[in-house]
Amino acid sequence: MVPPGLDACRVVEVPPLLREVAVALDDLTISRERERLLGTLALDEITRSRPLPLSIPMPTDKRLLALCEAVLADPASADSLEHWATLAGASTRTIAHLFQRELGVSFSQWRQQAVLARAIPLLSQGRPLAQVALLLSYQSQSAFSAMFRRAFGESPRAFFVRDGEPRDDSHTGAPSER
Repeated sequence: MVPPGLDACRVVEVPPLLREVAVALDDLTISRERERLLGTLALDEITRSRPLPLSIPMPTDKRLLALCEAVLADPASADSLEHWATLAGASTRTIAHLFQRELGVSFSQWRQQAVLARAIPLLSQGRPLAQVALLLSYQSQSAFSAMFRRAFGESPRAFFVRDGEPRDDSHTGAPSER
């Protein structure tokens, strides 16, 4: 039976307890009983974890799927919907309609999710904010920070620091806003 809240794919914040449970589950000498108990705790922690707005829904329409895959391959591309529609062999209106019908979001909302999904790993690796903003084709660090704040309700720096401690999902350190 699937626990409530885990019936669909989602991205969640990884609290320290869940991180430590995952490390303990990685032990090859773990007993079956301990694995069962830790697995139960992990599922409970996942259901309690704060969902992050990082899901990137994918369409079934072949034209839209090809467009989405191309954007995911280069989320920094600033090409317009008109450009992408032409490449997909459909009108702009058709592509805009498909985004709403199949994914429930506009093209710009979907592309922002793709950018955020690319930004999070870069930031968690400790890359400077200015570098990430540039890599993702933002005119400035402040423009990128403003978009990030709208999506997550906090600045990139605040997102990666909790209770005065860096969030170290990759064990490589937290980013700074340089």
